[in-house]
Amino acid sequence: MRDPERDPERPGDAPPGPALVIIPTYNEAENLPPLVSRLRQRVPECDVLVADDNSPDGTGKVAEEIASADERVHVLHRPGKEGLGAAYLAGFEWGLARGYGVLVEMDGDGSHQPEELPRLLDALRGADVVLGSRWVRGGRIVHWPRYRELLSRGGSAYARLLLGLPIRDVTGGFRAFRAHVLADGLLTDVASQGYCFQVDLAHRAVRAGHRVVEVPITFVERTHGDSKMSRDIVVEALWRVTAWGIAARLRQARRVLGGSRHT
Repeated sequence: MRDPERDPERPGDAPPGPALVIIPTYNEAENLPPLVSRLRQRVPECDVLVADDNSPDGTGKVAEEIASADERVHVLHRPGKEGLGAAYLAGFEWGLARGYGVLVEMDGDGSHQPEELPRLLDALRGADVVLGSRWVRGGRIVHWPRYRELLSRGGSAYARLLLGLPIRDVTGGFRAFRAHVLADGLLTDVASQGYCFQVDLAHRAVRAGHRVVEVPITFVERTHGDSKMSRDIVVEALWRVTAWGIAARLRQARRVLGGSRHT
């Protein structure tokens, strides 16, 4: 692992160091073993951290069994279901404390293809943050009902327009971050815990001036278990994005008024 005391590497530098793939889980006992197996086969140099929210179906025990047979797989047991954002924040903290150069978000339900991770890692050579995108040229979804696609596309479009983001897939959860992006205050006071967490991080990264790029991915609907999407998650995302958009417009207005007073 690289020394965390070194100056952070910037886009265009050599690859930023060892990668940690964080997989948050809640009731993913069937999906986790094949996912980790595929990931370790495709990108054997990456470590894996399973952040389990005390899954009733025994996912935490399954993760421990995998970790006992593979020293590059680790398990973070959390007390209960606290949301996607909280799981990732705990995983980021774990990885940053151990000096990883890259931290990757990946869903535990098999919807993100491990075989596509090298594409995200390669793109980090010229970026701070790489988003696996369903809505750029070459990206696609498999086995999603039409209403889910419309909800996702509509949510990304709403956030993109309201927040002024140059990103097509604002809500996607397959992402790679250079460690310095997360260590430089990006995670301070993050309040969103559902899927809105992804919008929040993308918004913060762009506002902070980090270079964010998208690469196409194929998103595949889960084959086992139930989706964690709910009406409460959608409502949270809607009101938070609206509030952030209003705040952004107010900041812009204040800058314009401040500038006019000095002309």
